[in-house]
Amino acid sequence: MKPKILVIDDDERLLEIMRDAFTREGFVVSVAKGGREGLRAAFSNHPDLVILDIMMPGMDGFEVCRRLHEVSDVPVIMLTALSSADDIVQGLGLGADDYVTKPFKMAELVARVNANLRHRSAPLPSEKPSVLVRGGVTIDLTKHKVTVRGGSVNLTPTEFHLLSYLARNVGRVIPHRTLLLEIWGPEYRDQIDYLHLYVRYLRQKIERDPAKPQIIKTERGVGYYLEEESTSAD
Repeated sequence: MKPKILVIDDDERLLEIMRDAFTREGFVVSVAKGGREGLRAAFSNHPDLVILDIMMPGMDGFEVCRRLHEVSDVPVIMLTALSSADDIVQGLGLGADDYVTKPFKMAELVARVNANLRHRSAPLPSEKPSVLVRGGVTIDLTKHKVTVRGGSVNLTPTEFHLLSYLARNVGRVIPHRTLLLEIWGPEYRDQIDYLHLYVRYLRQKIERDPAKPQIIKTERGVGYYLEEESTSAD
């Protein structure tokens, strides 16, 4: 079955360009002009992925993303002309799985869509159940649950994939490009700033003091790791 994508933007010309491009790539494409129309289309069409512009009148992409993820875990790629990392972090915090800055090349956007759909359909690891505990954070690698000092934390699938990959390699420094390849795919292998941004937001969710992280550690210029003294139990 062909994957269904929904494109939400207030630029009619861009909607037509994306509809034509993704249709040629074999997708079933629906488009919506504006946030409210986009929400209605998402709830009625049940797309496999949403491409969502941030800067729209009436209801912006942040609000659309928030409302979408109240009822669905559909992957969202946000389109942004905003250069501020804080704006991008806000989108990730609302559950967006990815972002692409305008102007963009259509081939890049198609690659990002394919990468996110592959990530969603990837089979779960078959290894035995395990739980890792570190600094008040419990990571259940099979139930896909994370608790911080006794309280449940909601992570996006991408955030959990990143954290669990580090947990499965506890004590080992994972180079930036290895993480990008393993978590996002070859389309992202040179997007080191992108990885830094995800780690920054993940730390905000799980670290007691994100400015002085004790769980996700940095090996400057190399990569990230979880420390060896983390304890695990089956």
